[in-house]
Amino acid sequence: MKRPSLRLLSWVAIGVGVAAAFAWAVAPRPLGVDVGAIERGTLEVTVEDEGVTRIRDVYVVSAPTTGRMLRSDLTVGDAVAAGKTVVARFEPSDPTLLDVRSRRVGEATVEAAAAAVGLAEAQLAQARSQLDFARADLVRATELAARRTISERALDKARLDVATAEATVKGGEATLEVRRRELEQARAQLLEPGAGAARRPDCCISIPAPVDGRVLRLVVESEQVVQAGNPLVEIGDPNDLEIAVDLLSRDAVRVQPGAEARIESWGGAEMLTARVRRVEPTGFTKVSALGIEEQRVKVILDPEGPREAWARLGHGYRVVVRITVKRVENVPLVPIGALFRSGEAWAVFRAEGDRARLTRLEIGDRNQRFAVATAGLEPGARVILHPSGDLVDGARIAPR
Repeated sequence: MKRPSLRLLSWVAIGVGVAAAFAWAVAPRPLGVDVGAIERGTLEVTVEDEGVTRIRDVYVVSAPTTGRMLRSDLTVGDAVAAGKTVVARFEPSDPTLLDVRSRRVGEATVEAAAAAVGLAEAQLAQARSQLDFARADLVRATELAARRTISERALDKARLDVATAEATVKGGEATLEVRRRELEQARAQLLEPGAGAARRPDCCISIPAPVDGRVLRLVVESEQVVQAGNPLVEIGDPNDLEIAVDLLSRDAVRVQPGAEARIESWGGAEMLTARVRRVEPTGFTKVSALGIEEQRVKVILDPEGPREAWARLGHGYRVVVRITVKRVENVPLVPIGALFRSGEAWAVFRAEGDRARLTRLEIGDRNQRFAVATAGLEPGARVILHPSGDLVDGARIAPR
């Protein structure tokens, strides 16, 4: 029998190699995947949002009356003592400018008041003259009565005339004083701004600090005229801080007073702790940065831990608040990145050897990192993290 030639064997070998290379090229290759393990641990369910630190009790000092507030010597951050530190000083403000009509009315009022003063002076002079006459008449009547020349009634009538004249003089003096004051009042209506007298030491009102603390804000700093009730200075105690966070109403209903919280992204390296004091019963509408109206509820928290840990925070600082609403321990945890929807159920891809196996499961509580596997997976199982759309049940995999 004739043996195959060497050339034929070479071509056969080449053909087999080409076929093997083609089969290897078209064969599906294993998909590179990231794999995680199901482990038992503690799951914390939290709600998170931005909050603002604020002093619990902020005292606003307001203007007690309309007047000119003098420039303040305080700066923001200055310490003040209750009843001792003067936070504002007031003096009377200048009169307003007069228009043409008001000035002419004022000038006419001054002239009328001056005429009334002249009339009162004339009436007083007349009353004094009548008093002098009555007194002289009484002297004559007394002498005549001593000689029994006139009756007792005539003497009494002379005495009555003197008393009446004296009363008339006193009335005239009072009337003259009233007219003079009316003249001063009329002249005062014509005063122009800057025409007042120099400041008197007792002309001003000094407002002391209502509490011990520090100046948080100077609403009015420079000298100016302010109206009664206008806020001037805000004072508070930086050691008495609280945190206010506006939660979505669907998150706020899960928060209970006394819940633990962590304060993050506040600027310090260490994490701070706080505790919920109050969930306000009233919500409000707030427009988000995307223009969406949201129902928000204000939640108030008290810082915990030593004051030194909070010393760098002040009034109105931004923080991130993470409030714990539920904690479950010793439960199997599956990474959130491994979960996806398969129909109406949750599912994962299990890594069994070099194959991916689709596994449906039931989950319970979850947070941003893990979910509790209530059925379908046991601790120790390995699952594929962030499965791609090319991964199917039974596909070959190669863990990275």
